[in-house]
Amino acid sequence: MATREITGRHVLFGFVAAFGVIIGVNLLLAYSAVSTFPGLEVENSYVASQQFDDRRGAQEALGWTVDARHRSGILTLAITDTAGKPVEVAELDAVLGRATHVRDDTAPDFRFDGAAYVAPVDLAPGNWNIRMEAVAADGTLFQQRVVLHTK
Repeated sequence: MATREITGRHVLFGFVAAFGVIIGVNLLLAYSAVSTFPGLEVENSYVASQQFDDRRGAQEALGWTVDARHRSGILTLAITDTAGKPVEVAELDAVLGRATHVRDDTAPDFRFDGAAYVAPVDLAPGNWNIRMEAVAADGTLFQQRVVLHTK
């Protein structure tokens, strides 16, 4: 029975193949990370951090709770006060999208129905985020990211 010898050429091909796979996977993952990055949250994180405590205190003083639901093609965004009563805000801007990319981002046309804000939206199953900004009657800005899971 003849034995096969491992030559320098075999070792070279083995190293090139192994490192080629590693580098190829790293390049694929880097491309995926960059191409799905939704963008910056703030222009300057240091400046935003200097105002964070003041904004958080103002939001907490409102005592609002936000809940999101999706049923039968209707997205419901319920904002309630400390007594559990519905809150009608002066302004509401919201963007609905996936947590991982901006491809599916949309701005639902919310209308206040006396109990909550509702908008007709067809959603695929999965994890969705509602990035909302509401302005209270006194001018206080309320910002929150609301997580919504659909089946």
